[in-house]
Amino acid sequence: MYKTYFNWSSGKDSSLALYKILQQGEYHISKLITTVNQDYERVSMHGLREALLDEQASSIGIALEKIKLPAMVSMDLYNEVMKKSVERLRIEGYSHCIFGDIFLEDLRDYREKQLKIEGIKAIFPLWKKNTRDLLLEFIDLGFKAITVCVNAKYLDESFCGRVLDKSFMNDLPSKVDPCGENGEFHTFVFDGPIFNKPVDFEIGEKVLRSYEPSDDDDCFVDDDNDKNWDTSFWYCDLIPK
Repeated sequence: MYKTYFNWSSGKDSSLALYKILQQGEYHISKLITTVNQDYERVSMHGLREALLDEQASSIGIALEKIKLPAMVSMDLYNEVMKKSVERLRIEGYSHCIFGDIFLEDLRDYREKQLKIEGIKAIFPLWKKNTRDLLLEFIDLGFKAITVCVNAKYLDESFCGRVLDKSFMNDLPSKVDPCGENGEFHTFVFDGPIFNKPVDFEIGEKVLRSYEPSDDDDCFVDDDNDKNWDTSFWYCDLIPK
């Protein structure tokens, strides 16, 4: 089997992709890699506390490695940190890595080009699958997830801190992808067929956070210098028990 690491987000797409890869038996997943906001000690974008990330990985039974990044990170710094991490993983003998991406072509191209430099092959087990079918499969397999971050541009507060089930899926506006593949929402998976036991937590407060990027913030500006990031999100704080 190929020595493989998994780019772990803590959410539903990662969980379903990991489940499918483990069923294949072709890749030996010996490490989960997650980027963490070092200023707030939370999973990047998801806002999930590190303690819950640790418990999640422990229940899955795969070693977790965190890549620490500052809250406001430029693309140059991000690329530098990730390059060093991938170099080290290649030296450790990893030849493949897994992603839960579904249909973002630009993101896939970026990942593959960066990894090719180190001779690591990227695998996408969910690629081009119907996202409604994927969410139904996720639910039917017995996975349990809760939304921890929703994009206020697409969803209101009522969708934040809500368990993913068929009712949730049916309530989504038509313009929202069922898997939130365009960043409409992010989740924390706390139980399912890849877990040895559920991750226990309490639901804390919900907060709306808005960000005001400056013109020289690389992380909010694309190659044409047009701001292309959404800047207002609802977060639901989950508190470890």
